[in-house]
Amino acid sequence: MYLMVETRPDLALAIGKLSRFVSCYGKEHWAAIKRVLRYVKGSMDKGLVFYKNSCCVLQGFSDADWAGDHETRRSTTGFTFIFGGAAVSWDSQMQKTVALSTMEAEYMALCEASKEGVWLNKLVKRVASQGLRTAISGGLINIKVDNSGRNDFSKNAVEHKRTKHIDIRYHFVRDHDRQSDTGALCNGRHSVGPDDERARQDQA
Repeated sequence: MYLMVETRPDLALAIGKLSRFVSCYGKEHWAAIKRVLRYVKGSMDKGLVFYKNSCCVLQGFSDADWAGDHETRRSTTGFTFIFGGAAVSWDSQMQKTVALSTMEAEYMALCEASKEGVWLNKLVKRVASQGLRTAISGGLINIKVDNSGRNDFSKNAVEHKRTKHIDIRYHFVRDHDRQSDTGALCNGRHSVGPDDERARQDQA
């Protein structure tokens, strides 16, 4: 768990899934844990490397499976943010509600990634004000996604019978599209603006 949180984003998914069975584990879970430990042993030389001359642009990636948990049929949210050539923030966790489509699962994942992106953007802006060479300095953050339907839904404020059940808290993304400098979703990228800190706090 310590490795996953501190320095090994590649362990986030496996550890996240195994942690769901801490109080009700079985032989298959022990086998999975041993497999993870063998992977860690064989990859001790891997880690996060930040290069001095790396491009200081904050780049996000958001994704989700659909109904990946066979017991609850909930999806798993995953996102990571890269800065200076390596990951600086990442997460993999089960979504709180059941998604009825891949678009809905991706939409909820983007909401979580956007909230993290807003916070990171504020952090980088503060550090940049002290002299760090950075390319964004409070500008927009691109979060790459791979679901065009989710892009269209976040820009469309009209409620449909297939989407009106989605929890209000996940419309943080849509609120951003109306308030940010660009409000654009294009080529699988979602832009997060620096003026969304208030919305992030409201959704926390």
